[in-house]
Amino acid sequence: MKRAFHVILACTFPMIGMSLALAAQSQQPAPSPKSDDIPVTDGTSGPCSIEFSVTDSDGKPVYAARIDVHLAYGAFGAHKLDMGVYTNDRGKAKFIGIPIKVRKPPVEFNAKKDDLVGVATMDPATECQAKHDIVMDKKKK
Repeated sequence: MKRAFHVILACTFPMIGMSLALAAQSQQPAPSPKSDDIPVTDGTSGPCSIEFSVTDSDGKPVYAARIDVHLAYGAFGAHKLDMGVYTNDRGKAKFIGIPIKVRKPPVEFNAKKDDLVGVATMDPATECQAKHDIVMDKKKK
């Protein structure tokens, strides 16, 4: 009786192992991110969003420019939200999850890369789904 049990176990475990190995091989690998995917940061605080196209003064896309925003919302501006995102190789970036009602609108988005700076503003109450351009230029000293 014990011998039959051991034979069954000896046959079952390799079959389970082979099944798991085949299942793992048949799974598709995760898709690699495309260069045209737009980097997104989510504030999870509301339904509004803004997409940016960041260029230099010659109209060329600026890669890896950091766009930052600080905003206050809620009763008496009690809630604070700080977000940042880098642009992709086409100069694109997006913020989502922005609240409709912010304290002291418009919200100011500041872009920086090396010695280049740029600014864009948005009032979520009047343009909840927005697209803006930021033209970056050298800092004025």
